[in-house]
Amino acid sequence: MLKFLVFNLVLMIFISSWEVVEIGLLMMCFLVLVFSLNHDFFFFNLSYGMGVDFLGNILIMLSVWIIMLMVYASQGIKKTNNFYSMFLFVSLILLMVLLLTFCSTDYLMFYVSFESSLIPMLILILGWGYQPERIQAGIYMLFYTLFASLPLLVSLLSLYELMGSSSMGLMFSVSGSLKILWYFCTIFAFLVKLPLYMFHLWLPKAHVEAPVAGSMILAGVLLKLGGYGLIRILMIFSDINKVFSWLWVSIGILGGVIVSLMCLRQVDMKSLIAYSSVAHMGLVLSGLIVGSVWGLNGAVVVMVGHGLCSSGLFCLANMVYERLGSRSLMISKGLLNFMPNLGMWWFLLIVGNMAAPPTLNLLGEISLMISVVSWSEIGMIGISGLSFFSAVYTLYMYSLSQHGLFLNSLYSCCSGKVTEYFVLMMHSLPLNVVILKGAMVLTNF
Repeated sequence: MLKFLVFNLVLMIFISSWEVVEIGLLMMCFLVLVFSLNHDFFFFNLSYGMGVDFLGNILIMLSVWIIMLMVYASQGIKKTNNFYSMFLFVSLILLMVLLLTFCSTDYLMFYVSFESSLIPMLILILGWGYQPERIQAGIYMLFYTLFASLPLLVSLLSLYELMGSSSMGLMFSVSGSLKILWYFCTIFAFLVKLPLYMFHLWLPKAHVEAPVAGSMILAGVLLKLGGYGLIRILMIFSDINKVFSWLWVSIGILGGVIVSLMCLRQVDMKSLIAYSSVAHMGLVLSGLIVGSVWGLNGAVVVMVGHGLCSSGLFCLANMVYERLGSRSLMISKGLLNFMPNLGMWWFLLIVGNMAAPPTLNLLGEISLMISVVSWSEIGMIGISGLSFFSAVYTLYMYSLSQHGLFLNSLYSCCSGKVTEYFVLMMHSLPLNVVILKGAMVLTNF
């Protein structure tokens, strides 16, 4: 099945026609969905050094889904004839790199494909970004990632020399005097990619300056690479991870509370949604570091739910920007008056962002809360603050943008196009429906 997907992907890369890519990616989404309905497998060995298990399968589905919606949401690039063939080419190369990342069973191959996703993302930001500051945002992202990735490469090469193999299935737990240094060098790259509070400065800049396609794929899939890498790598450092788990859980939860307070100071829609991603990923990090079954299951569910929800919110923010010419919450008030249909999609995705029922985020956050509180009861204080403030800033964004007096200079506005409704429905539908099969997700790890 995956070989068939890769063949279709290579074919679309060579054709690079907008209609072919739209229809082809849509067909790929449904094929992946149909072939993945039977989840009674543990591991598919595709070739030497490549294979896919349940976790990789979920993230491959998410990648194809988000890339398809990303192309559908970027109709403006085609209408303005803004190098749309190159845009499609870069997007499909990014999808190919993501497929390789989630199929790698060798740590060195995983590292190469993991870091390769930086280049297409950088091209998207620099080539189709909005403001002149996109160069600074691209450099921030580049240097944060490169600074953290070199220690990871050295650590993986050292582990390869020590163990004689870099295959994920043949690695064993590290021991010795240098294991603390190896531990920090190895997980630091994934913490920056996640991103962890204090190393998150590149994320809001990259989101604000990126085009809608860049923001959607960055929030939808690329932030999940950090969580995926932690799941794959922490099994090597299971002993030393128990010693430092208090540090990462504290930074994750308290950093999430601080970032939630920073969200209340934002006036830019995209900046607010970007900072909320940091808060959610702090809770995901806490669940992964604790290492319980509840934490792992909840982290994966929140990663998928946040990918759909955050991507949809960036799509909505772009629709407002295309109509009003501004993303400021001070200008985009009273949207409910002249865009009532989009008000419903705002509400559905905002509810998903604050983890209210019946969204997928609720299922994941309940699992993460159980894992952290069972590890330490004191964590309940930070988690309660995180949950409260996440509801506060999401409702702040909804009420400020939808209600109030709209700007007098706005004299005409389109309430939405069929393509936009299709993109928003494809974000909202799986977010609210997949929870019905929550037992399937929580019992396969």
